[in-house]
Amino acid sequence: MLKLREYNVFDAEIITKWIENEYIFRQWSADRYEKYPITASDINDYYNKEKNNYQMYIMTAYDKSDIIGHFTLRFVGYDTKTVRLGFVIIDHKKRKKGYGKQMVDLAVKYAFDNIGVNKISLGVFENNSNAIKCYKSCGFQEIKTDVIESYECMGEIWNCIEMENKKGV
Repeated sequence: MLKLREYNVFDAEIITKWIENEYIFRQWSADRYEKYPITASDINDYYNKEKNNYQMYIMTAYDKSDIIGHFTLRFVGYDTKTVRLGFVIIDHKKRKKGYGKQMVDLAVKYAFDNIGVNKISLGVFENNSNAIKCYKSCGFQEIKTDVIESYECMGEIWNCIEMENKKGV
């Protein structure tokens, strides 16, 4: 059974070990980090920029033995009824065992019950079919947008699918 807690700086060393290659790294972070591989310091430096941002929740999922996953929830702009789920990652040794679904379900519950939002949005790359399947199993639905969010990753253009989960739907 997974539980959530606030991220701490010691988590970064473990999270970096889950990133097996640059492809997975870019699926996780898009262009938010300039170089691959990243270090624990890179992650902590990135989050330190947000430490006084009360609009961002940086979370770690754990079980009785170790940390299993990581994600962020952040408000976008001035909308206090919607958060954006991001930086979702699961220990690569624990994938395809239901931990991703458990963690995303906990993130949704946390956002609705503790933060008090009505909607959670996210963007996921089209080439990340396992993540898309996981998000759909947690109640997220694809939504159509006027503009497709795209990133240049590894010499290719990767398009995002926009998804959302609305409270009570």
